[in-house]
Amino acid sequence: MNLQSLLVSKDERAQTILTSVLAGFGIGVQSCGYSDGVCRLGEQKFDTVVVDYDDPHSAALVLQNAYQAAAGNRAVTVALLSDKGRVRSVFGDGANFVLYKPVSEQQAHATFRAAIALIKRERRRSFRVPVQVPVQVRVQNGAQIEGILLDLSEDGLDVLAAQPLYPSANVNVHFRLDAPDIEIEVRGEIAWANPNGESGVSFVDLSESLRTNLRAWVTANAPELPPEDPEPVSQCKLTDLSLGGCYVETESPFPERSGIVLCLQAGEMEVQAQGMVRVMHPGFGMGIEFVARTGEQRFQVESVINFLTSRPGTTPQLLIIPSALAAPGCYSASPEATEDSLLDLLHHNQTLSQEEFLQELRKQRSSQEVASS
Repeated sequence: MNLQSLLVSKDERAQTILTSVLAGFGIGVQSCGYSDGVCRLGEQKFDTVVVDYDDPHSAALVLQNAYQAAAGNRAVTVALLSDKGRVRSVFGDGANFVLYKPVSEQQAHATFRAAIALIKRERRRSFRVPVQVPVQVRVQNGAQIEGILLDLSEDGLDVLAAQPLYPSANVNVHFRLDAPDIEIEVRGEIAWANPNGESGVSFVDLSESLRTNLRAWVTANAPELPPEDPEPVSQCKLTDLSLGGCYVETESPFPERSGIVLCLQAGEMEVQAQGMVRVMHPGFGMGIEFVARTGEQRFQVESVINFLTSRPGTTPQLLIIPSALAAPGCYSASPEATEDSLLDLLHHNQTLSQEEFLQELRKQRSSQEVASS
């Protein structure tokens, strides 16, 4: 996999460390200043963009151009930051990851391990197989619209519909494939739409059996081998768990709003849940909301909670695999309060610093221990 990165920084020490770490992952590096970085983003495609926040205004401009230039092929962005108090504003500028200065080799390696996993996943997500078959699209609470399927991946499709669709609309999509013969009916969200009726659909809440069938079809019908799957993050520790979400300590957390698949095993019990990262603390951990809270999944999570509660000291095994740089749906700027205190904390993390968030987390643990004693 040939990957390219753009490093926008005048910090020679950071350049030396990052160039070495990126080379270890097989990533080529182009180094430059802010104005040259903006120009290169308009001329070339990069898999990851690293920008130094010594000049916040210029750095934010680089991130803005990285986002605009990477439409349809999003670059993973990393900010180098000296002031930890500005981390929330840097995330607001569009950074996916943050490396605190002075950058250490261990910190950089842990961060780019997660970044590379996301890059691989995005390449797999964007790998599409051309196909032309009839498709029926039904917008939620609307009429059925006829169309033609243009291409397909294991996570989404492009469709040319008889009338324009609208971004963020929820839809049901039905079509049939051959070689092998598969009938597909799936929920989705309109990721983008053109006035001529062409739209991109991201699948939502795929069952594992359907995902397996789609993956097999894409692999069998692709003109070339699809990109490799990302390695799961295994160096992580589950510290908090509720029916609605969890908190995981890891040196390699994924970005806020990214989609993940969490595989948790305790004893003979195993739970696989789709989630979205609600809060990311660089180099420390992440808070994850479960986004497909079906009755079956809630039962599985509740069973694991009961198992762990009845066996103090049991350490569950945990694997986390990225599924998308930006999880479709499940995001609300002002989520409603719930009876799940951990989920509420995840929803309202934007106003809290990392230390304030962790203090609230410790308070919840203490109150739960008192309630269960």
